[in-house]
Amino acid sequence: MNLDVKIANDESEVAACMRLRRAVFIKEQNVAEHEEVDGQDQNCTHVIALANGMPAGAARFQQLGSYVKIQRVCVPKEHRGNGIGAEVIKFIVGYASNSGGIASIRLGAQTHALEFYHKLGFIECSKEYLDAGILHRDMEMRLS
Repeated sequence: MNLDVKIANDESEVAACMRLRRAVFIKEQNVAEHEEVDGQDQNCTHVIALANGMPAGAARFQQLGSYVKIQRVCVPKEHRGNGIGAEVIKFIVGYASNSGGIASIRLGAQTHALEFYHKLGFIECSKEYLDAGILHRDMEMRLS
């Protein structure tokens, strides 16, 4: 599999990210559309993973002061288990590390994905909480 992870640079790539999110969060996980579409997309940088040229993973992030917040990490069922999600996270970590002035990266992880994020270097920094009806814990990776 040829995997290309990059910033979604045009409207068609951002739209592909949105379609992936809809498939994973709204259709698969039954997240309400008003919770998935939160009005923050225009404030974020979107990342897309293309497997053999086809959309296979996505995420968004934004810089908030001295940290970067990763959100909406998704890989559709048919592409899971191929390392796509890990490559998306590594891409964002690399991007943030090279940006300068970023002390940490934070995210809210669904509890079933905690081990995935542990393997990538994140540590838990909150108790469990519900977000869109799904248990989450905040996690952080310190860069400095």
